[in-house]
Amino acid sequence: MNDNLQGDLVISKIAGELVTETFEYDGGRQVTVYVPPDPTEAVVFAGDGQLISQWGGYLEAADVPPTMIVGVYRTANEDEMVRIHEYSPPFDQERFAAHERFFVEDVRRWVRSRFGVALPAERTAVCGVSASGEFSLAMGLRHPDIFGAVFSASPGGGYRPPTMMPSPLPRAYLVAGTLEPFFLENATRWASALRDASADVVMTERVGNHGDPFWAGEFPLMVAWAFGR
Repeated sequence: MNDNLQGDLVISKIAGELVTETFEYDGGRQVTVYVPPDPTEAVVFAGDGQLISQWGGYLEAADVPPTMIVGVYRTANEDEMVRIHEYSPPFDQERFAAHERFFVEDVRRWVRSRFGVALPAERTAVCGVSASGEFSLAMGLRHPDIFGAVFSASPGGGYRPPTMMPSPLPRAYLVAGTLEPFFLENATRWASALRDASADVVMTERVGNHGDPFWAGEFPLMVAWAFGR
C-alpha cells in the first residue's frame, strides 16, 4: 500500500486487513474492504473505493471506534463522463440505477455474508469525494434507512438539492477547500439546503485544493463526528 500523507501525518502501514473481491458487475468490478483490527462498531460504504479503502490507517491513528471501510471501485473506463453518469443521477438514469443496485444491494449483501457485518443506519455511513461525493448525497437522500450519515468531500455540481427534500434525512458532513471554489460552492449549497430542511449538518472549509491528501485528512473527523466513542 502507498503511503498517505496529510500535514505531518504519514501512514505507511496498518494493523487492520485489506480484503479485495471482484464482482461480475460491469465486466468485473472490485471492492476492497478495510477490516479494523478490533471488532467492527461502525461501517462506511464508499464510492471511489480504490482510494478511500486505503484510509484505514488514518482511523487507527485517531480516537474513533473500530470502523470498517467498504470501498467500491469506480469504473475502469477512462472516460470521466462514464464515472459521472454512474455517480450523478441527472445524466444517465439507467446507468445510475444499475450502479445504485450494485452498491446498495449486492455489496451490502456480500459484506453481511463475508464479514458478518450488518449494522443499523445510525452506525452506517456513505462516503464519496468529488463526483462520488454527489453519489454519497444521492444515496443518503434515497436510502436514509440504510445510511444514517453522509460524508461528502468536494462534491461535484451535477446533482443539486431537490426543491422538495425527502423525509427523513440523514445526518451530513460536508467539506471543501478554499482553493477549489467551484466545489466549495457546491458543498455550501448542499449544506444550506439540508439545514433549511432541518437536517443535522456540519459544513467545514479547509485551506486546501481538490485532492486525496486534503480529503484523507478529513476522514477521521467525519467518522468521529458520526460515530463518536
